[in-house]
Amino acid sequence: MPELILASSSPQRWAILEQLGLAFRIVVPEVEELTSGVPEELVLENAYRKASAAAAGIQAAGVGGGNGPDTAVLGVDTIVTLGARIYGKPNDETEARTTLEDLSGRTHRVLSGICVIADGRARTAAAVTTVTFRLVDAPTLDWYLASEEWRGRAGGYAIQGRGAALVDRIDGDYLNVVGLPVATLIDLYPSSLFPAIS
Repeated sequence: MPELILASSSPQRWAILEQLGLAFRIVVPEVEELTSGVPEELVLENAYRKASAAAAGIQAAGVGGGNGPDTAVLGVDTIVTLGARIYGKPNDETEARTTLEDLSGRTHRVLSGICVIADGRARTAAAVTTVTFRLVDAPTLDWYLASEEWRGRAGGYAIQGRGAALVDRIDGDYLNVVGLPVATLIDLYPSSLFPAIS
């Protein structure tokens, strides 16, 4: 079983891999992410950039296999879209408020791109989940913003935390909304990461 490298600083992604019982090492790459474009292409490109930058950094440092047979490098990117508009991580509370006001009472999409680099190959796949927000009133919005849970979250909310109070329903993979679509990952690269499933 190859060593799994997670090219992400996301505690949510760490937690999901730990829940699956997978051993992994974290390598946070320095990479310029795209912020505009076709959403499906954007998340796949950003996931690839993260995974390839982490693999290159490992090889340059001479630690682990990089993209060799003993290493699988996982990059993930998640965004929220409402119509043609893309919502990444809010820069401040004002932006978070605007984002959540936009999402209130409406249905948006959460898209994640996954890239696994292993055996000298890059494999990519995308997942989409639709999320419908309740009509969020001003006191609830103020309460949520005060929690600061919106920081570092695509779309300005965390469905696994207090952000659950904003959500009416979802259609699709819940873990995709959290930050790592496990079903898509298993379909993409089951043979070594999940030997009992393949």
